[in-house]
Amino acid sequence: MRRILTFATFALLAGTAFAQERPARIDGEPNFNGVWQALNSANWNLEAHSASALEDFWQLGAIGAIPAGQSVVRGGAIPYLPEAAARREEFRANWPDSDPETDCYLPGIPRANYMPYPFQIVQAGGGDDILFIYEYASANRLVAIAEHLEPPVDIWMGQSNGTWDGDTLVIETYGFNGKAHLDRSGNHMSPAAVVTERLTLLTPDHIDYEVTIADPRTFSEPWTMQMPLYRRIEPNAQLMEFKCVPFVEEKLYKDLELSE
Repeated sequence: MRRILTFATFALLAGTAFAQERPARIDGEPNFNGVWQALNSANWNLEAHSASALEDFWQLGAIGAIPAGQSVVRGGAIPYLPEAAARREEFRANWPDSDPETDCYLPGIPRANYMPYPFQIVQAGGGDDILFIYEYASANRLVAIAEHLEPPVDIWMGQSNGTWDGDTLVIETYGFNGKAHLDRSGNHMSPAAVVTERLTLLTPDHIDYEVTIADPRTFSEPWTMQMPLYRRIEPNAQLMEFKCVPFVEEKLYKDLELSE
């Protein structure tokens, strides 16, 4: 908690400086500081999908339609074990109630990085830890660099430890509770999953984001997704508040209200 508060203070003080002047490197490391966002429909479905209607929400018309998207999965399809594939179909049939996003639960890794909300990377350099701050649900995660950490309990976001492979930031995350989904289409993983992210700056404003998920309980083999992340370059780029708990209170607790 002390580390997170220190980094949060640094982010508030230095946020405007990131937008005004961005040195290419910090203490010899590539500079990932800034506000980033994925521009795709991976949060709807990691695999290729056509535009389609949400049949239970037909009153919304085009507003409630699912946008088409290309697969971000290398090879096109996720290699599910048969039982896990059947579970995915159950999640799909019961969406949106089956999706933890509906109830404002933390999104887990890697989903937090390609939801339709920006996130901020705060990097001090010098081998120090790196903080990811997410607009969705005010989530955050500390990537331990100086001293690798073990998760005391299984949690939504897991425990992230980072290393440098040349100019690529490599983050290994594990210790998940297995409840988070990978998208709105029921793709999922178990508490045994190990998520390895590789972030490489292609240009000062583009990150090549590559994620490999190994989970022998869910998949027949490790598989990889890949997508670009884009820097928000407007002069006042910043995270806004999306504290989603108030938006789900009626859904979760309305049936507990006492009738007059």
